[in-house]
Amino acid sequence: MTFLEAVLLGVVQGLFMFLPVSSTAHLVITQHLLIQNGSGMPLPESPEMILFDLVVHVGTLVSIVVVFYKSLRVFLTRIWSEALAIASNGGEATSGSLFLKLAMMGLLTVFVTGVLGLTFKALFEQVFATPAILAVTLTITGILLWLTDRLPARRIGLRGIGPRIAVTVGIAQALSLMPGLSRSGMTICFSLFSGLKRRWAAEYSFLVAFPTILAATLVQSVEVFTGLGLGGVSVLAMVTGFVVAAAVGAVALKLVLILLYRAQLKIFSFYLWGLAAFVAFGFLDHIYGV
Repeated sequence: MTFLEAVLLGVVQGLFMFLPVSSTAHLVITQHLLIQNGSGMPLPESPEMILFDLVVHVGTLVSIVVVFYKSLRVFLTRIWSEALAIASNGGEATSGSLFLKLAMMGLLTVFVTGVLGLTFKALFEQVFATPAILAVTLTITGILLWLTDRLPARRIGLRGIGPRIAVTVGIAQALSLMPGLSRSGMTICFSLFSGLKRRWAAEYSFLVAFPTILAATLVQSVEVFTGLGLGGVSVLAMVTGFVVAAAVGAVALKLVLILLYRAQLKIFSFYLWGLAAFVAFGFLDHIYGV
């Protein structure tokens, strides 16, 4: 992988990470197009390229910190103060321990994602090399986005986030390991379907992204470095993709929040359906050798 290819893929990840159109699908398509045009990078389904995809996902976590800095600071500060209050109360939780409860629900979400993700990891990775399935997953994401904009006002706030919503979001996040099913799109949609207000659906989705993406990157790193190593993907390429994705992602995140709050996610449905049609009708066939 060249420096310019790493920059391009970092831009793709940063741009599409928070837009609910599946950044992984766009990375896969871009990688195949580059290979078709003579790139020597490994195939998208190879362990080292899946690790690269995860590394640029970690880069976009920096974007979340930039955009949600105040919310994250309040969240971490309140967790600390609530933990101290419980410790001084003999280990007994109080009714005001909202942020500790949210942290526990976040861990439950990540646990559900981890169990399902590890169970179906091999199956999910097959989508990286199967354009027909990619067309289906892109279409599904478009349908879900369309439906969420037609929902009436949601009623559940932060205090209403319990095991039901946590498990639902965990399942959605596990499904989004398949290219074409957007992580942000799936988790926000399933949160909205569960009754969570739009603002909290977004913030909860991006909160659980941290441990989920970091854990997936760790698991994939172990697989790569206990196998054949990075191969055609250098450390410089990884770092370059990380930095570019972080910079571009901050702008994309602000855009998607504006559209989410205004219930305008359906505009991405048309884009996804168009992209799915290109894939379904053979746009990528020559790339995959069909």
